[in-house]
This record gives sequence, C-alpha cells and structure tokens, in this order.
Amino acid sequence: MRTSTRWTVVVLVVMVALGWALWAQMDDDAPSPELPSQTDARDRRDADTAEALAGPRARADLAPCPASGAGPGPAALRGITLECAGNGTPVDVAKAVAGRVVVLNLWAYWCAPCTEELPAMAEYQRRMGSAVTVLTVHQDENETAALLRLADLGVRLPTLQDGRRLIAAALQVPNVMPATVVLRADGSVADVLPRSFTSADEIAAAVNSQIGAAR
Repeated sequence: MRTSTRWTVVVLVVMVALGWALWAQMDDDAPSPELPSQTDARDRRDADTAEALAGPRARADLAPCPASGAGPGPAALRGITLECAGNGTPVDVAKAVAGRVVVLNLWAYWCAPCTEELPAMAEYQRRMGSAVTVLTVHQDENETAALLRLADLGVRLPTLQDGRRLIAAALQVPNVMPATVVLRADGSVADVLPRSFTSADEIAAAVNSQIGAAR
C-alpha cells in the first residue's frame, strides 16, 4: 500500500472515531425523560365528579368537617386546602384544626389495618365527645371507594380527601398506613403514631396522656 493511501485510511479512521465520540457526547447531554413526581398526583380521580359522588356521599352520611377554630392553626398546615369528603366543601386545614385537640387518622380504602381501626376511632370519638375531634384523612385518589368503605363500616367521622398526601408530608408522617397524628389545641404536634389500633381503649392509652385527658 502506498504511503498516500495509508495516510488516507488513517485520516478516515480518525474522522470516524471523532464523529462517534461527538455523537456519544451529544447523546449524553440530551435531557432524559422525566419520571412521574408527587406533583403529578391528584386529590381525587377525574371520575369522582360531584354528580358521581352524590350517591356515595348520601350513603356514607359523614359528619361535617370542623369549621374554622380560634387562631391560624399549625404553621405546617397553613396553605393546605382539601375537600371535605362528606359534602365537597373546601376546608382550610390549619384553620379547621385550630384551637382544638385533634386526632388526625391517616388511611386509605385499600388498607386492611385501616379498615379494622376506623370503627375503633369512631368509638373513641363517641367516648371523648367534644374534648377531642377525630378527623380522618383519606390518602388515595379514589374518593368514591373511600366513601363506600366508610358506609360499609358504619363510620361517620368527618373526612378530608387528600390524594396527594399533603398533610402527611407537611407533618413529616412516616410513609405507613394507618398513622395517627395528635395535635394539641395550640397547634403543636403532641405525637405521631405510625401504627394501627384495634380498640378505643388502645387509642385512649396512646393518646390521652399526650393531651392531658383523663378519660
């Protein structure tokens, strides 16, 4: 092979190598597809329109969500507005829990321990009366399923629809269900209980000492 031919081959090989390296670099710099994030989540499904929820709401017959209490409420919850599952009205969560002792019960319709715990929460509320407000928080987009589950259980506690799990994130609740957060009347967090309860007695034993309740 003549010298000029060899040099031509060498130049071609170098050009191909440089072209390949440039293409690989451009491919590495290209933006990768974005993964779904929590911001893509919704509080409820598109199928859960007011019309579609009318029947399940009537069947569940839930207690109304708390009205605004005294004061601005916990700083961590300010700015969070959720739907009251019982009637569809918007609820300013911080104001709703302000000035009262609140037991937030975080659950989802598909959670078996939650299903066992909710009747115990209802019985605990009955025993405590106005001393405590038990407010359940449904953490799944399927609001219809939540209402039907509560109807089947005969649990009529006030419920917030929180498909994006904003309350859990704001209060730094571990990613387990069920979980219970105890709020004092001044808005401070008395306790976070990432566990399930099977009876009102168990709930009282875990909660009442935190809020200074005797019964």
